[in-house]
Amino acid sequence: MTHPTTMLLARYADGGPGLDDAALWSIEVHLDGCADCRAQLAAQATPATRDLLDRVAVSLDRALEASPSPARRRTRAGAVHRRWLAWTLLPWLAVTAAVLGCGMLLDAAEPSLPSLVLLLAPVAPLPGVAVAWSRRTDPAWELIAVTPAAGLAMVLRRTLAVLLVVLPALLVAGASTGSSPALTLLPCLAFTAATLVLGALIGVQRAAIALALTWCAAVLLPSVAARSLSPALQPGSTALWAVTTVAFAALTPLAASPFRRLRSGN
Repeated sequence: MTHPTTMLLARYADGGPGLDDAALWSIEVHLDGCADCRAQLAAQATPATRDLLDRVAVSLDRALEASPSPARRRTRAGAVHRRWLAWTLLPWLAVTAAVLGCGMLLDAAEPSLPSLVLLLAPVAPLPGVAVAWSRRTDPAWELIAVTPAAGLAMVLRRTLAVLLVVLPALLVAGASTGSSPALTLLPCLAFTAATLVLGALIGVQRAAIALALTWCAAVLLPSVAARSLSPALQPGSTALWAVTTVAFAALTPLAASPFRRLRSGN
């Protein structure tokens, strides 16, 4: 390491007369990493310069004492929860749990009706999945969307967070009404995977709404009107639901690319 000469440091301390920009830059870079030269530079300072530095230091100390405490840095745990859960999901999950609870009560009050828990199970996670990756509901969507953690991996993590709430609620509701666990969970998983696959084409929100409306029009309302459970939810349909779930789950990785794009349909 080549140190500036005492004469160069003296000129620099005096304001840099006779020094070109390259020389000033090289001295400043060197001073940044050399404590000995900084000490020599301090010894070269004039009394007026020392007085100025003292006054600046006092002013800074007073300003720092009067200023509010700096905000705490976001912890790693805070960053992790953003990847797994958006707080805007919580109201939707609460509504889903409440609807399942109402279905369970109606099953107990009206045994002649087809099981509303079974009829609601396929669409139960869709409200949460719809808002899991949406610029309209997540205030930090634009910030997260441009990070390496975004994309399908983010959607899957948040979808898993939704399922971790919905699936236990479905199991409890199904057990209380005597519904088959397979017919309670498999349609739920199949519709969740189908939402992600279709969401890659038209947006997750639109896919969730389209699938929910289709299910209600084709199965839920006709079953309630006929007071008979649809063949789609009879015990013999378990194998078909299992195959459908596996098929859509296998297609989900192919939907990775569209989830990396900033689209209004998401």
